[in-house]
Order: sequence, then C-alpha cells, then structure tokens
Amino acid sequence: MTNRQFEIKLADTEELQEKAFKIREEVFVVEQRVDKREEFDEFENSARHFVVLDRNGDPIGASRWRRTDNGIKMERFAVKESLRGTGIGQALVQATLDDIKEEAGTGNMLYMHAQLPAVSLYARFGFQKVGDQFSECDILHYKMQLIN
Repeated sequence: MTNRQFEIKLADTEELQEKAFKIREEVFVVEQRVDKREEFDEFENSARHFVVLDRNGDPIGASRWRRTDNGIKMERFAVKESLRGTGIGQALVQATLDDIKEEAGTGNMLYMHAQLPAVSLYARFGFQKVGDQFSECDILHYKMQLIN
C-alpha cells in the first residue's frame, strides 16, 4: 500500500524487518517502557511483519500477525508518537487484515490485545471487546476479536 506520505511493506527482508524492530523498540521499549525481553519474543521468526516507511525510507510504524491455537493474533501495532492520528494506524490495520485474508483466507478468528487508546481504532474494523480489561506489561488492554 502506498500513499504520498508513507508506504506499508511486508517486512520480508532482513533490512525491512530491522526497520520494523527499530520502530517497535522506539514505541514500546523506550516510550512505553516495556522490557525489551517482553517486546521481542520467540515468535519473531514465525510471524508476518509489516513496516511503515516515510518518504525517506525511515520506519514510522509496524505490525505483525501470527497463527496461534486460538486463531490469528494481530499484534505489535506501533506508530511513531508524533504521527498518531494521521491515518497511518488505520492504513496499517487494513494492510494487515488484507494480508491475513490473502494468506489465510476468510472465516478465521482474529484477535488482539488492544491498548486502551487503540480500542476505538480496532472497533472501526468490527473488532469487539471480549472480557474484562487487563494489564499486560503494565499497560491496560482489552482482548478484541473478529471473525473475518
């Protein structure tokens, strides 16, 4: 997906994956103080990663999805703090959903652990809160799900 301001790419090379990791470190580890060992886990090699690049090729967003025993988990959605609210997050969710549909088909249970400020973003795509609010890495979340 391309736009005048940014481009969303499947991070299918080491270089692109490193750019995705760079923005995740900036957002989650530095800004939100998530332990680096919690942010980068054993699923990095099995997940499909996306990176959002600005006009200069610098990373400004990232996401990933992976198959689990419970369905398909969408996770690690990150957008550079100064660019939140500009449509990048919405485009990233759509690109991730499009890739899931292309790779896994339809009829899958999609779910995520959504940080509270992002709940309304995911709700626009039809995701619904399931269960009570919970804390993960000292950040409040809701589980949200959708059958695609």
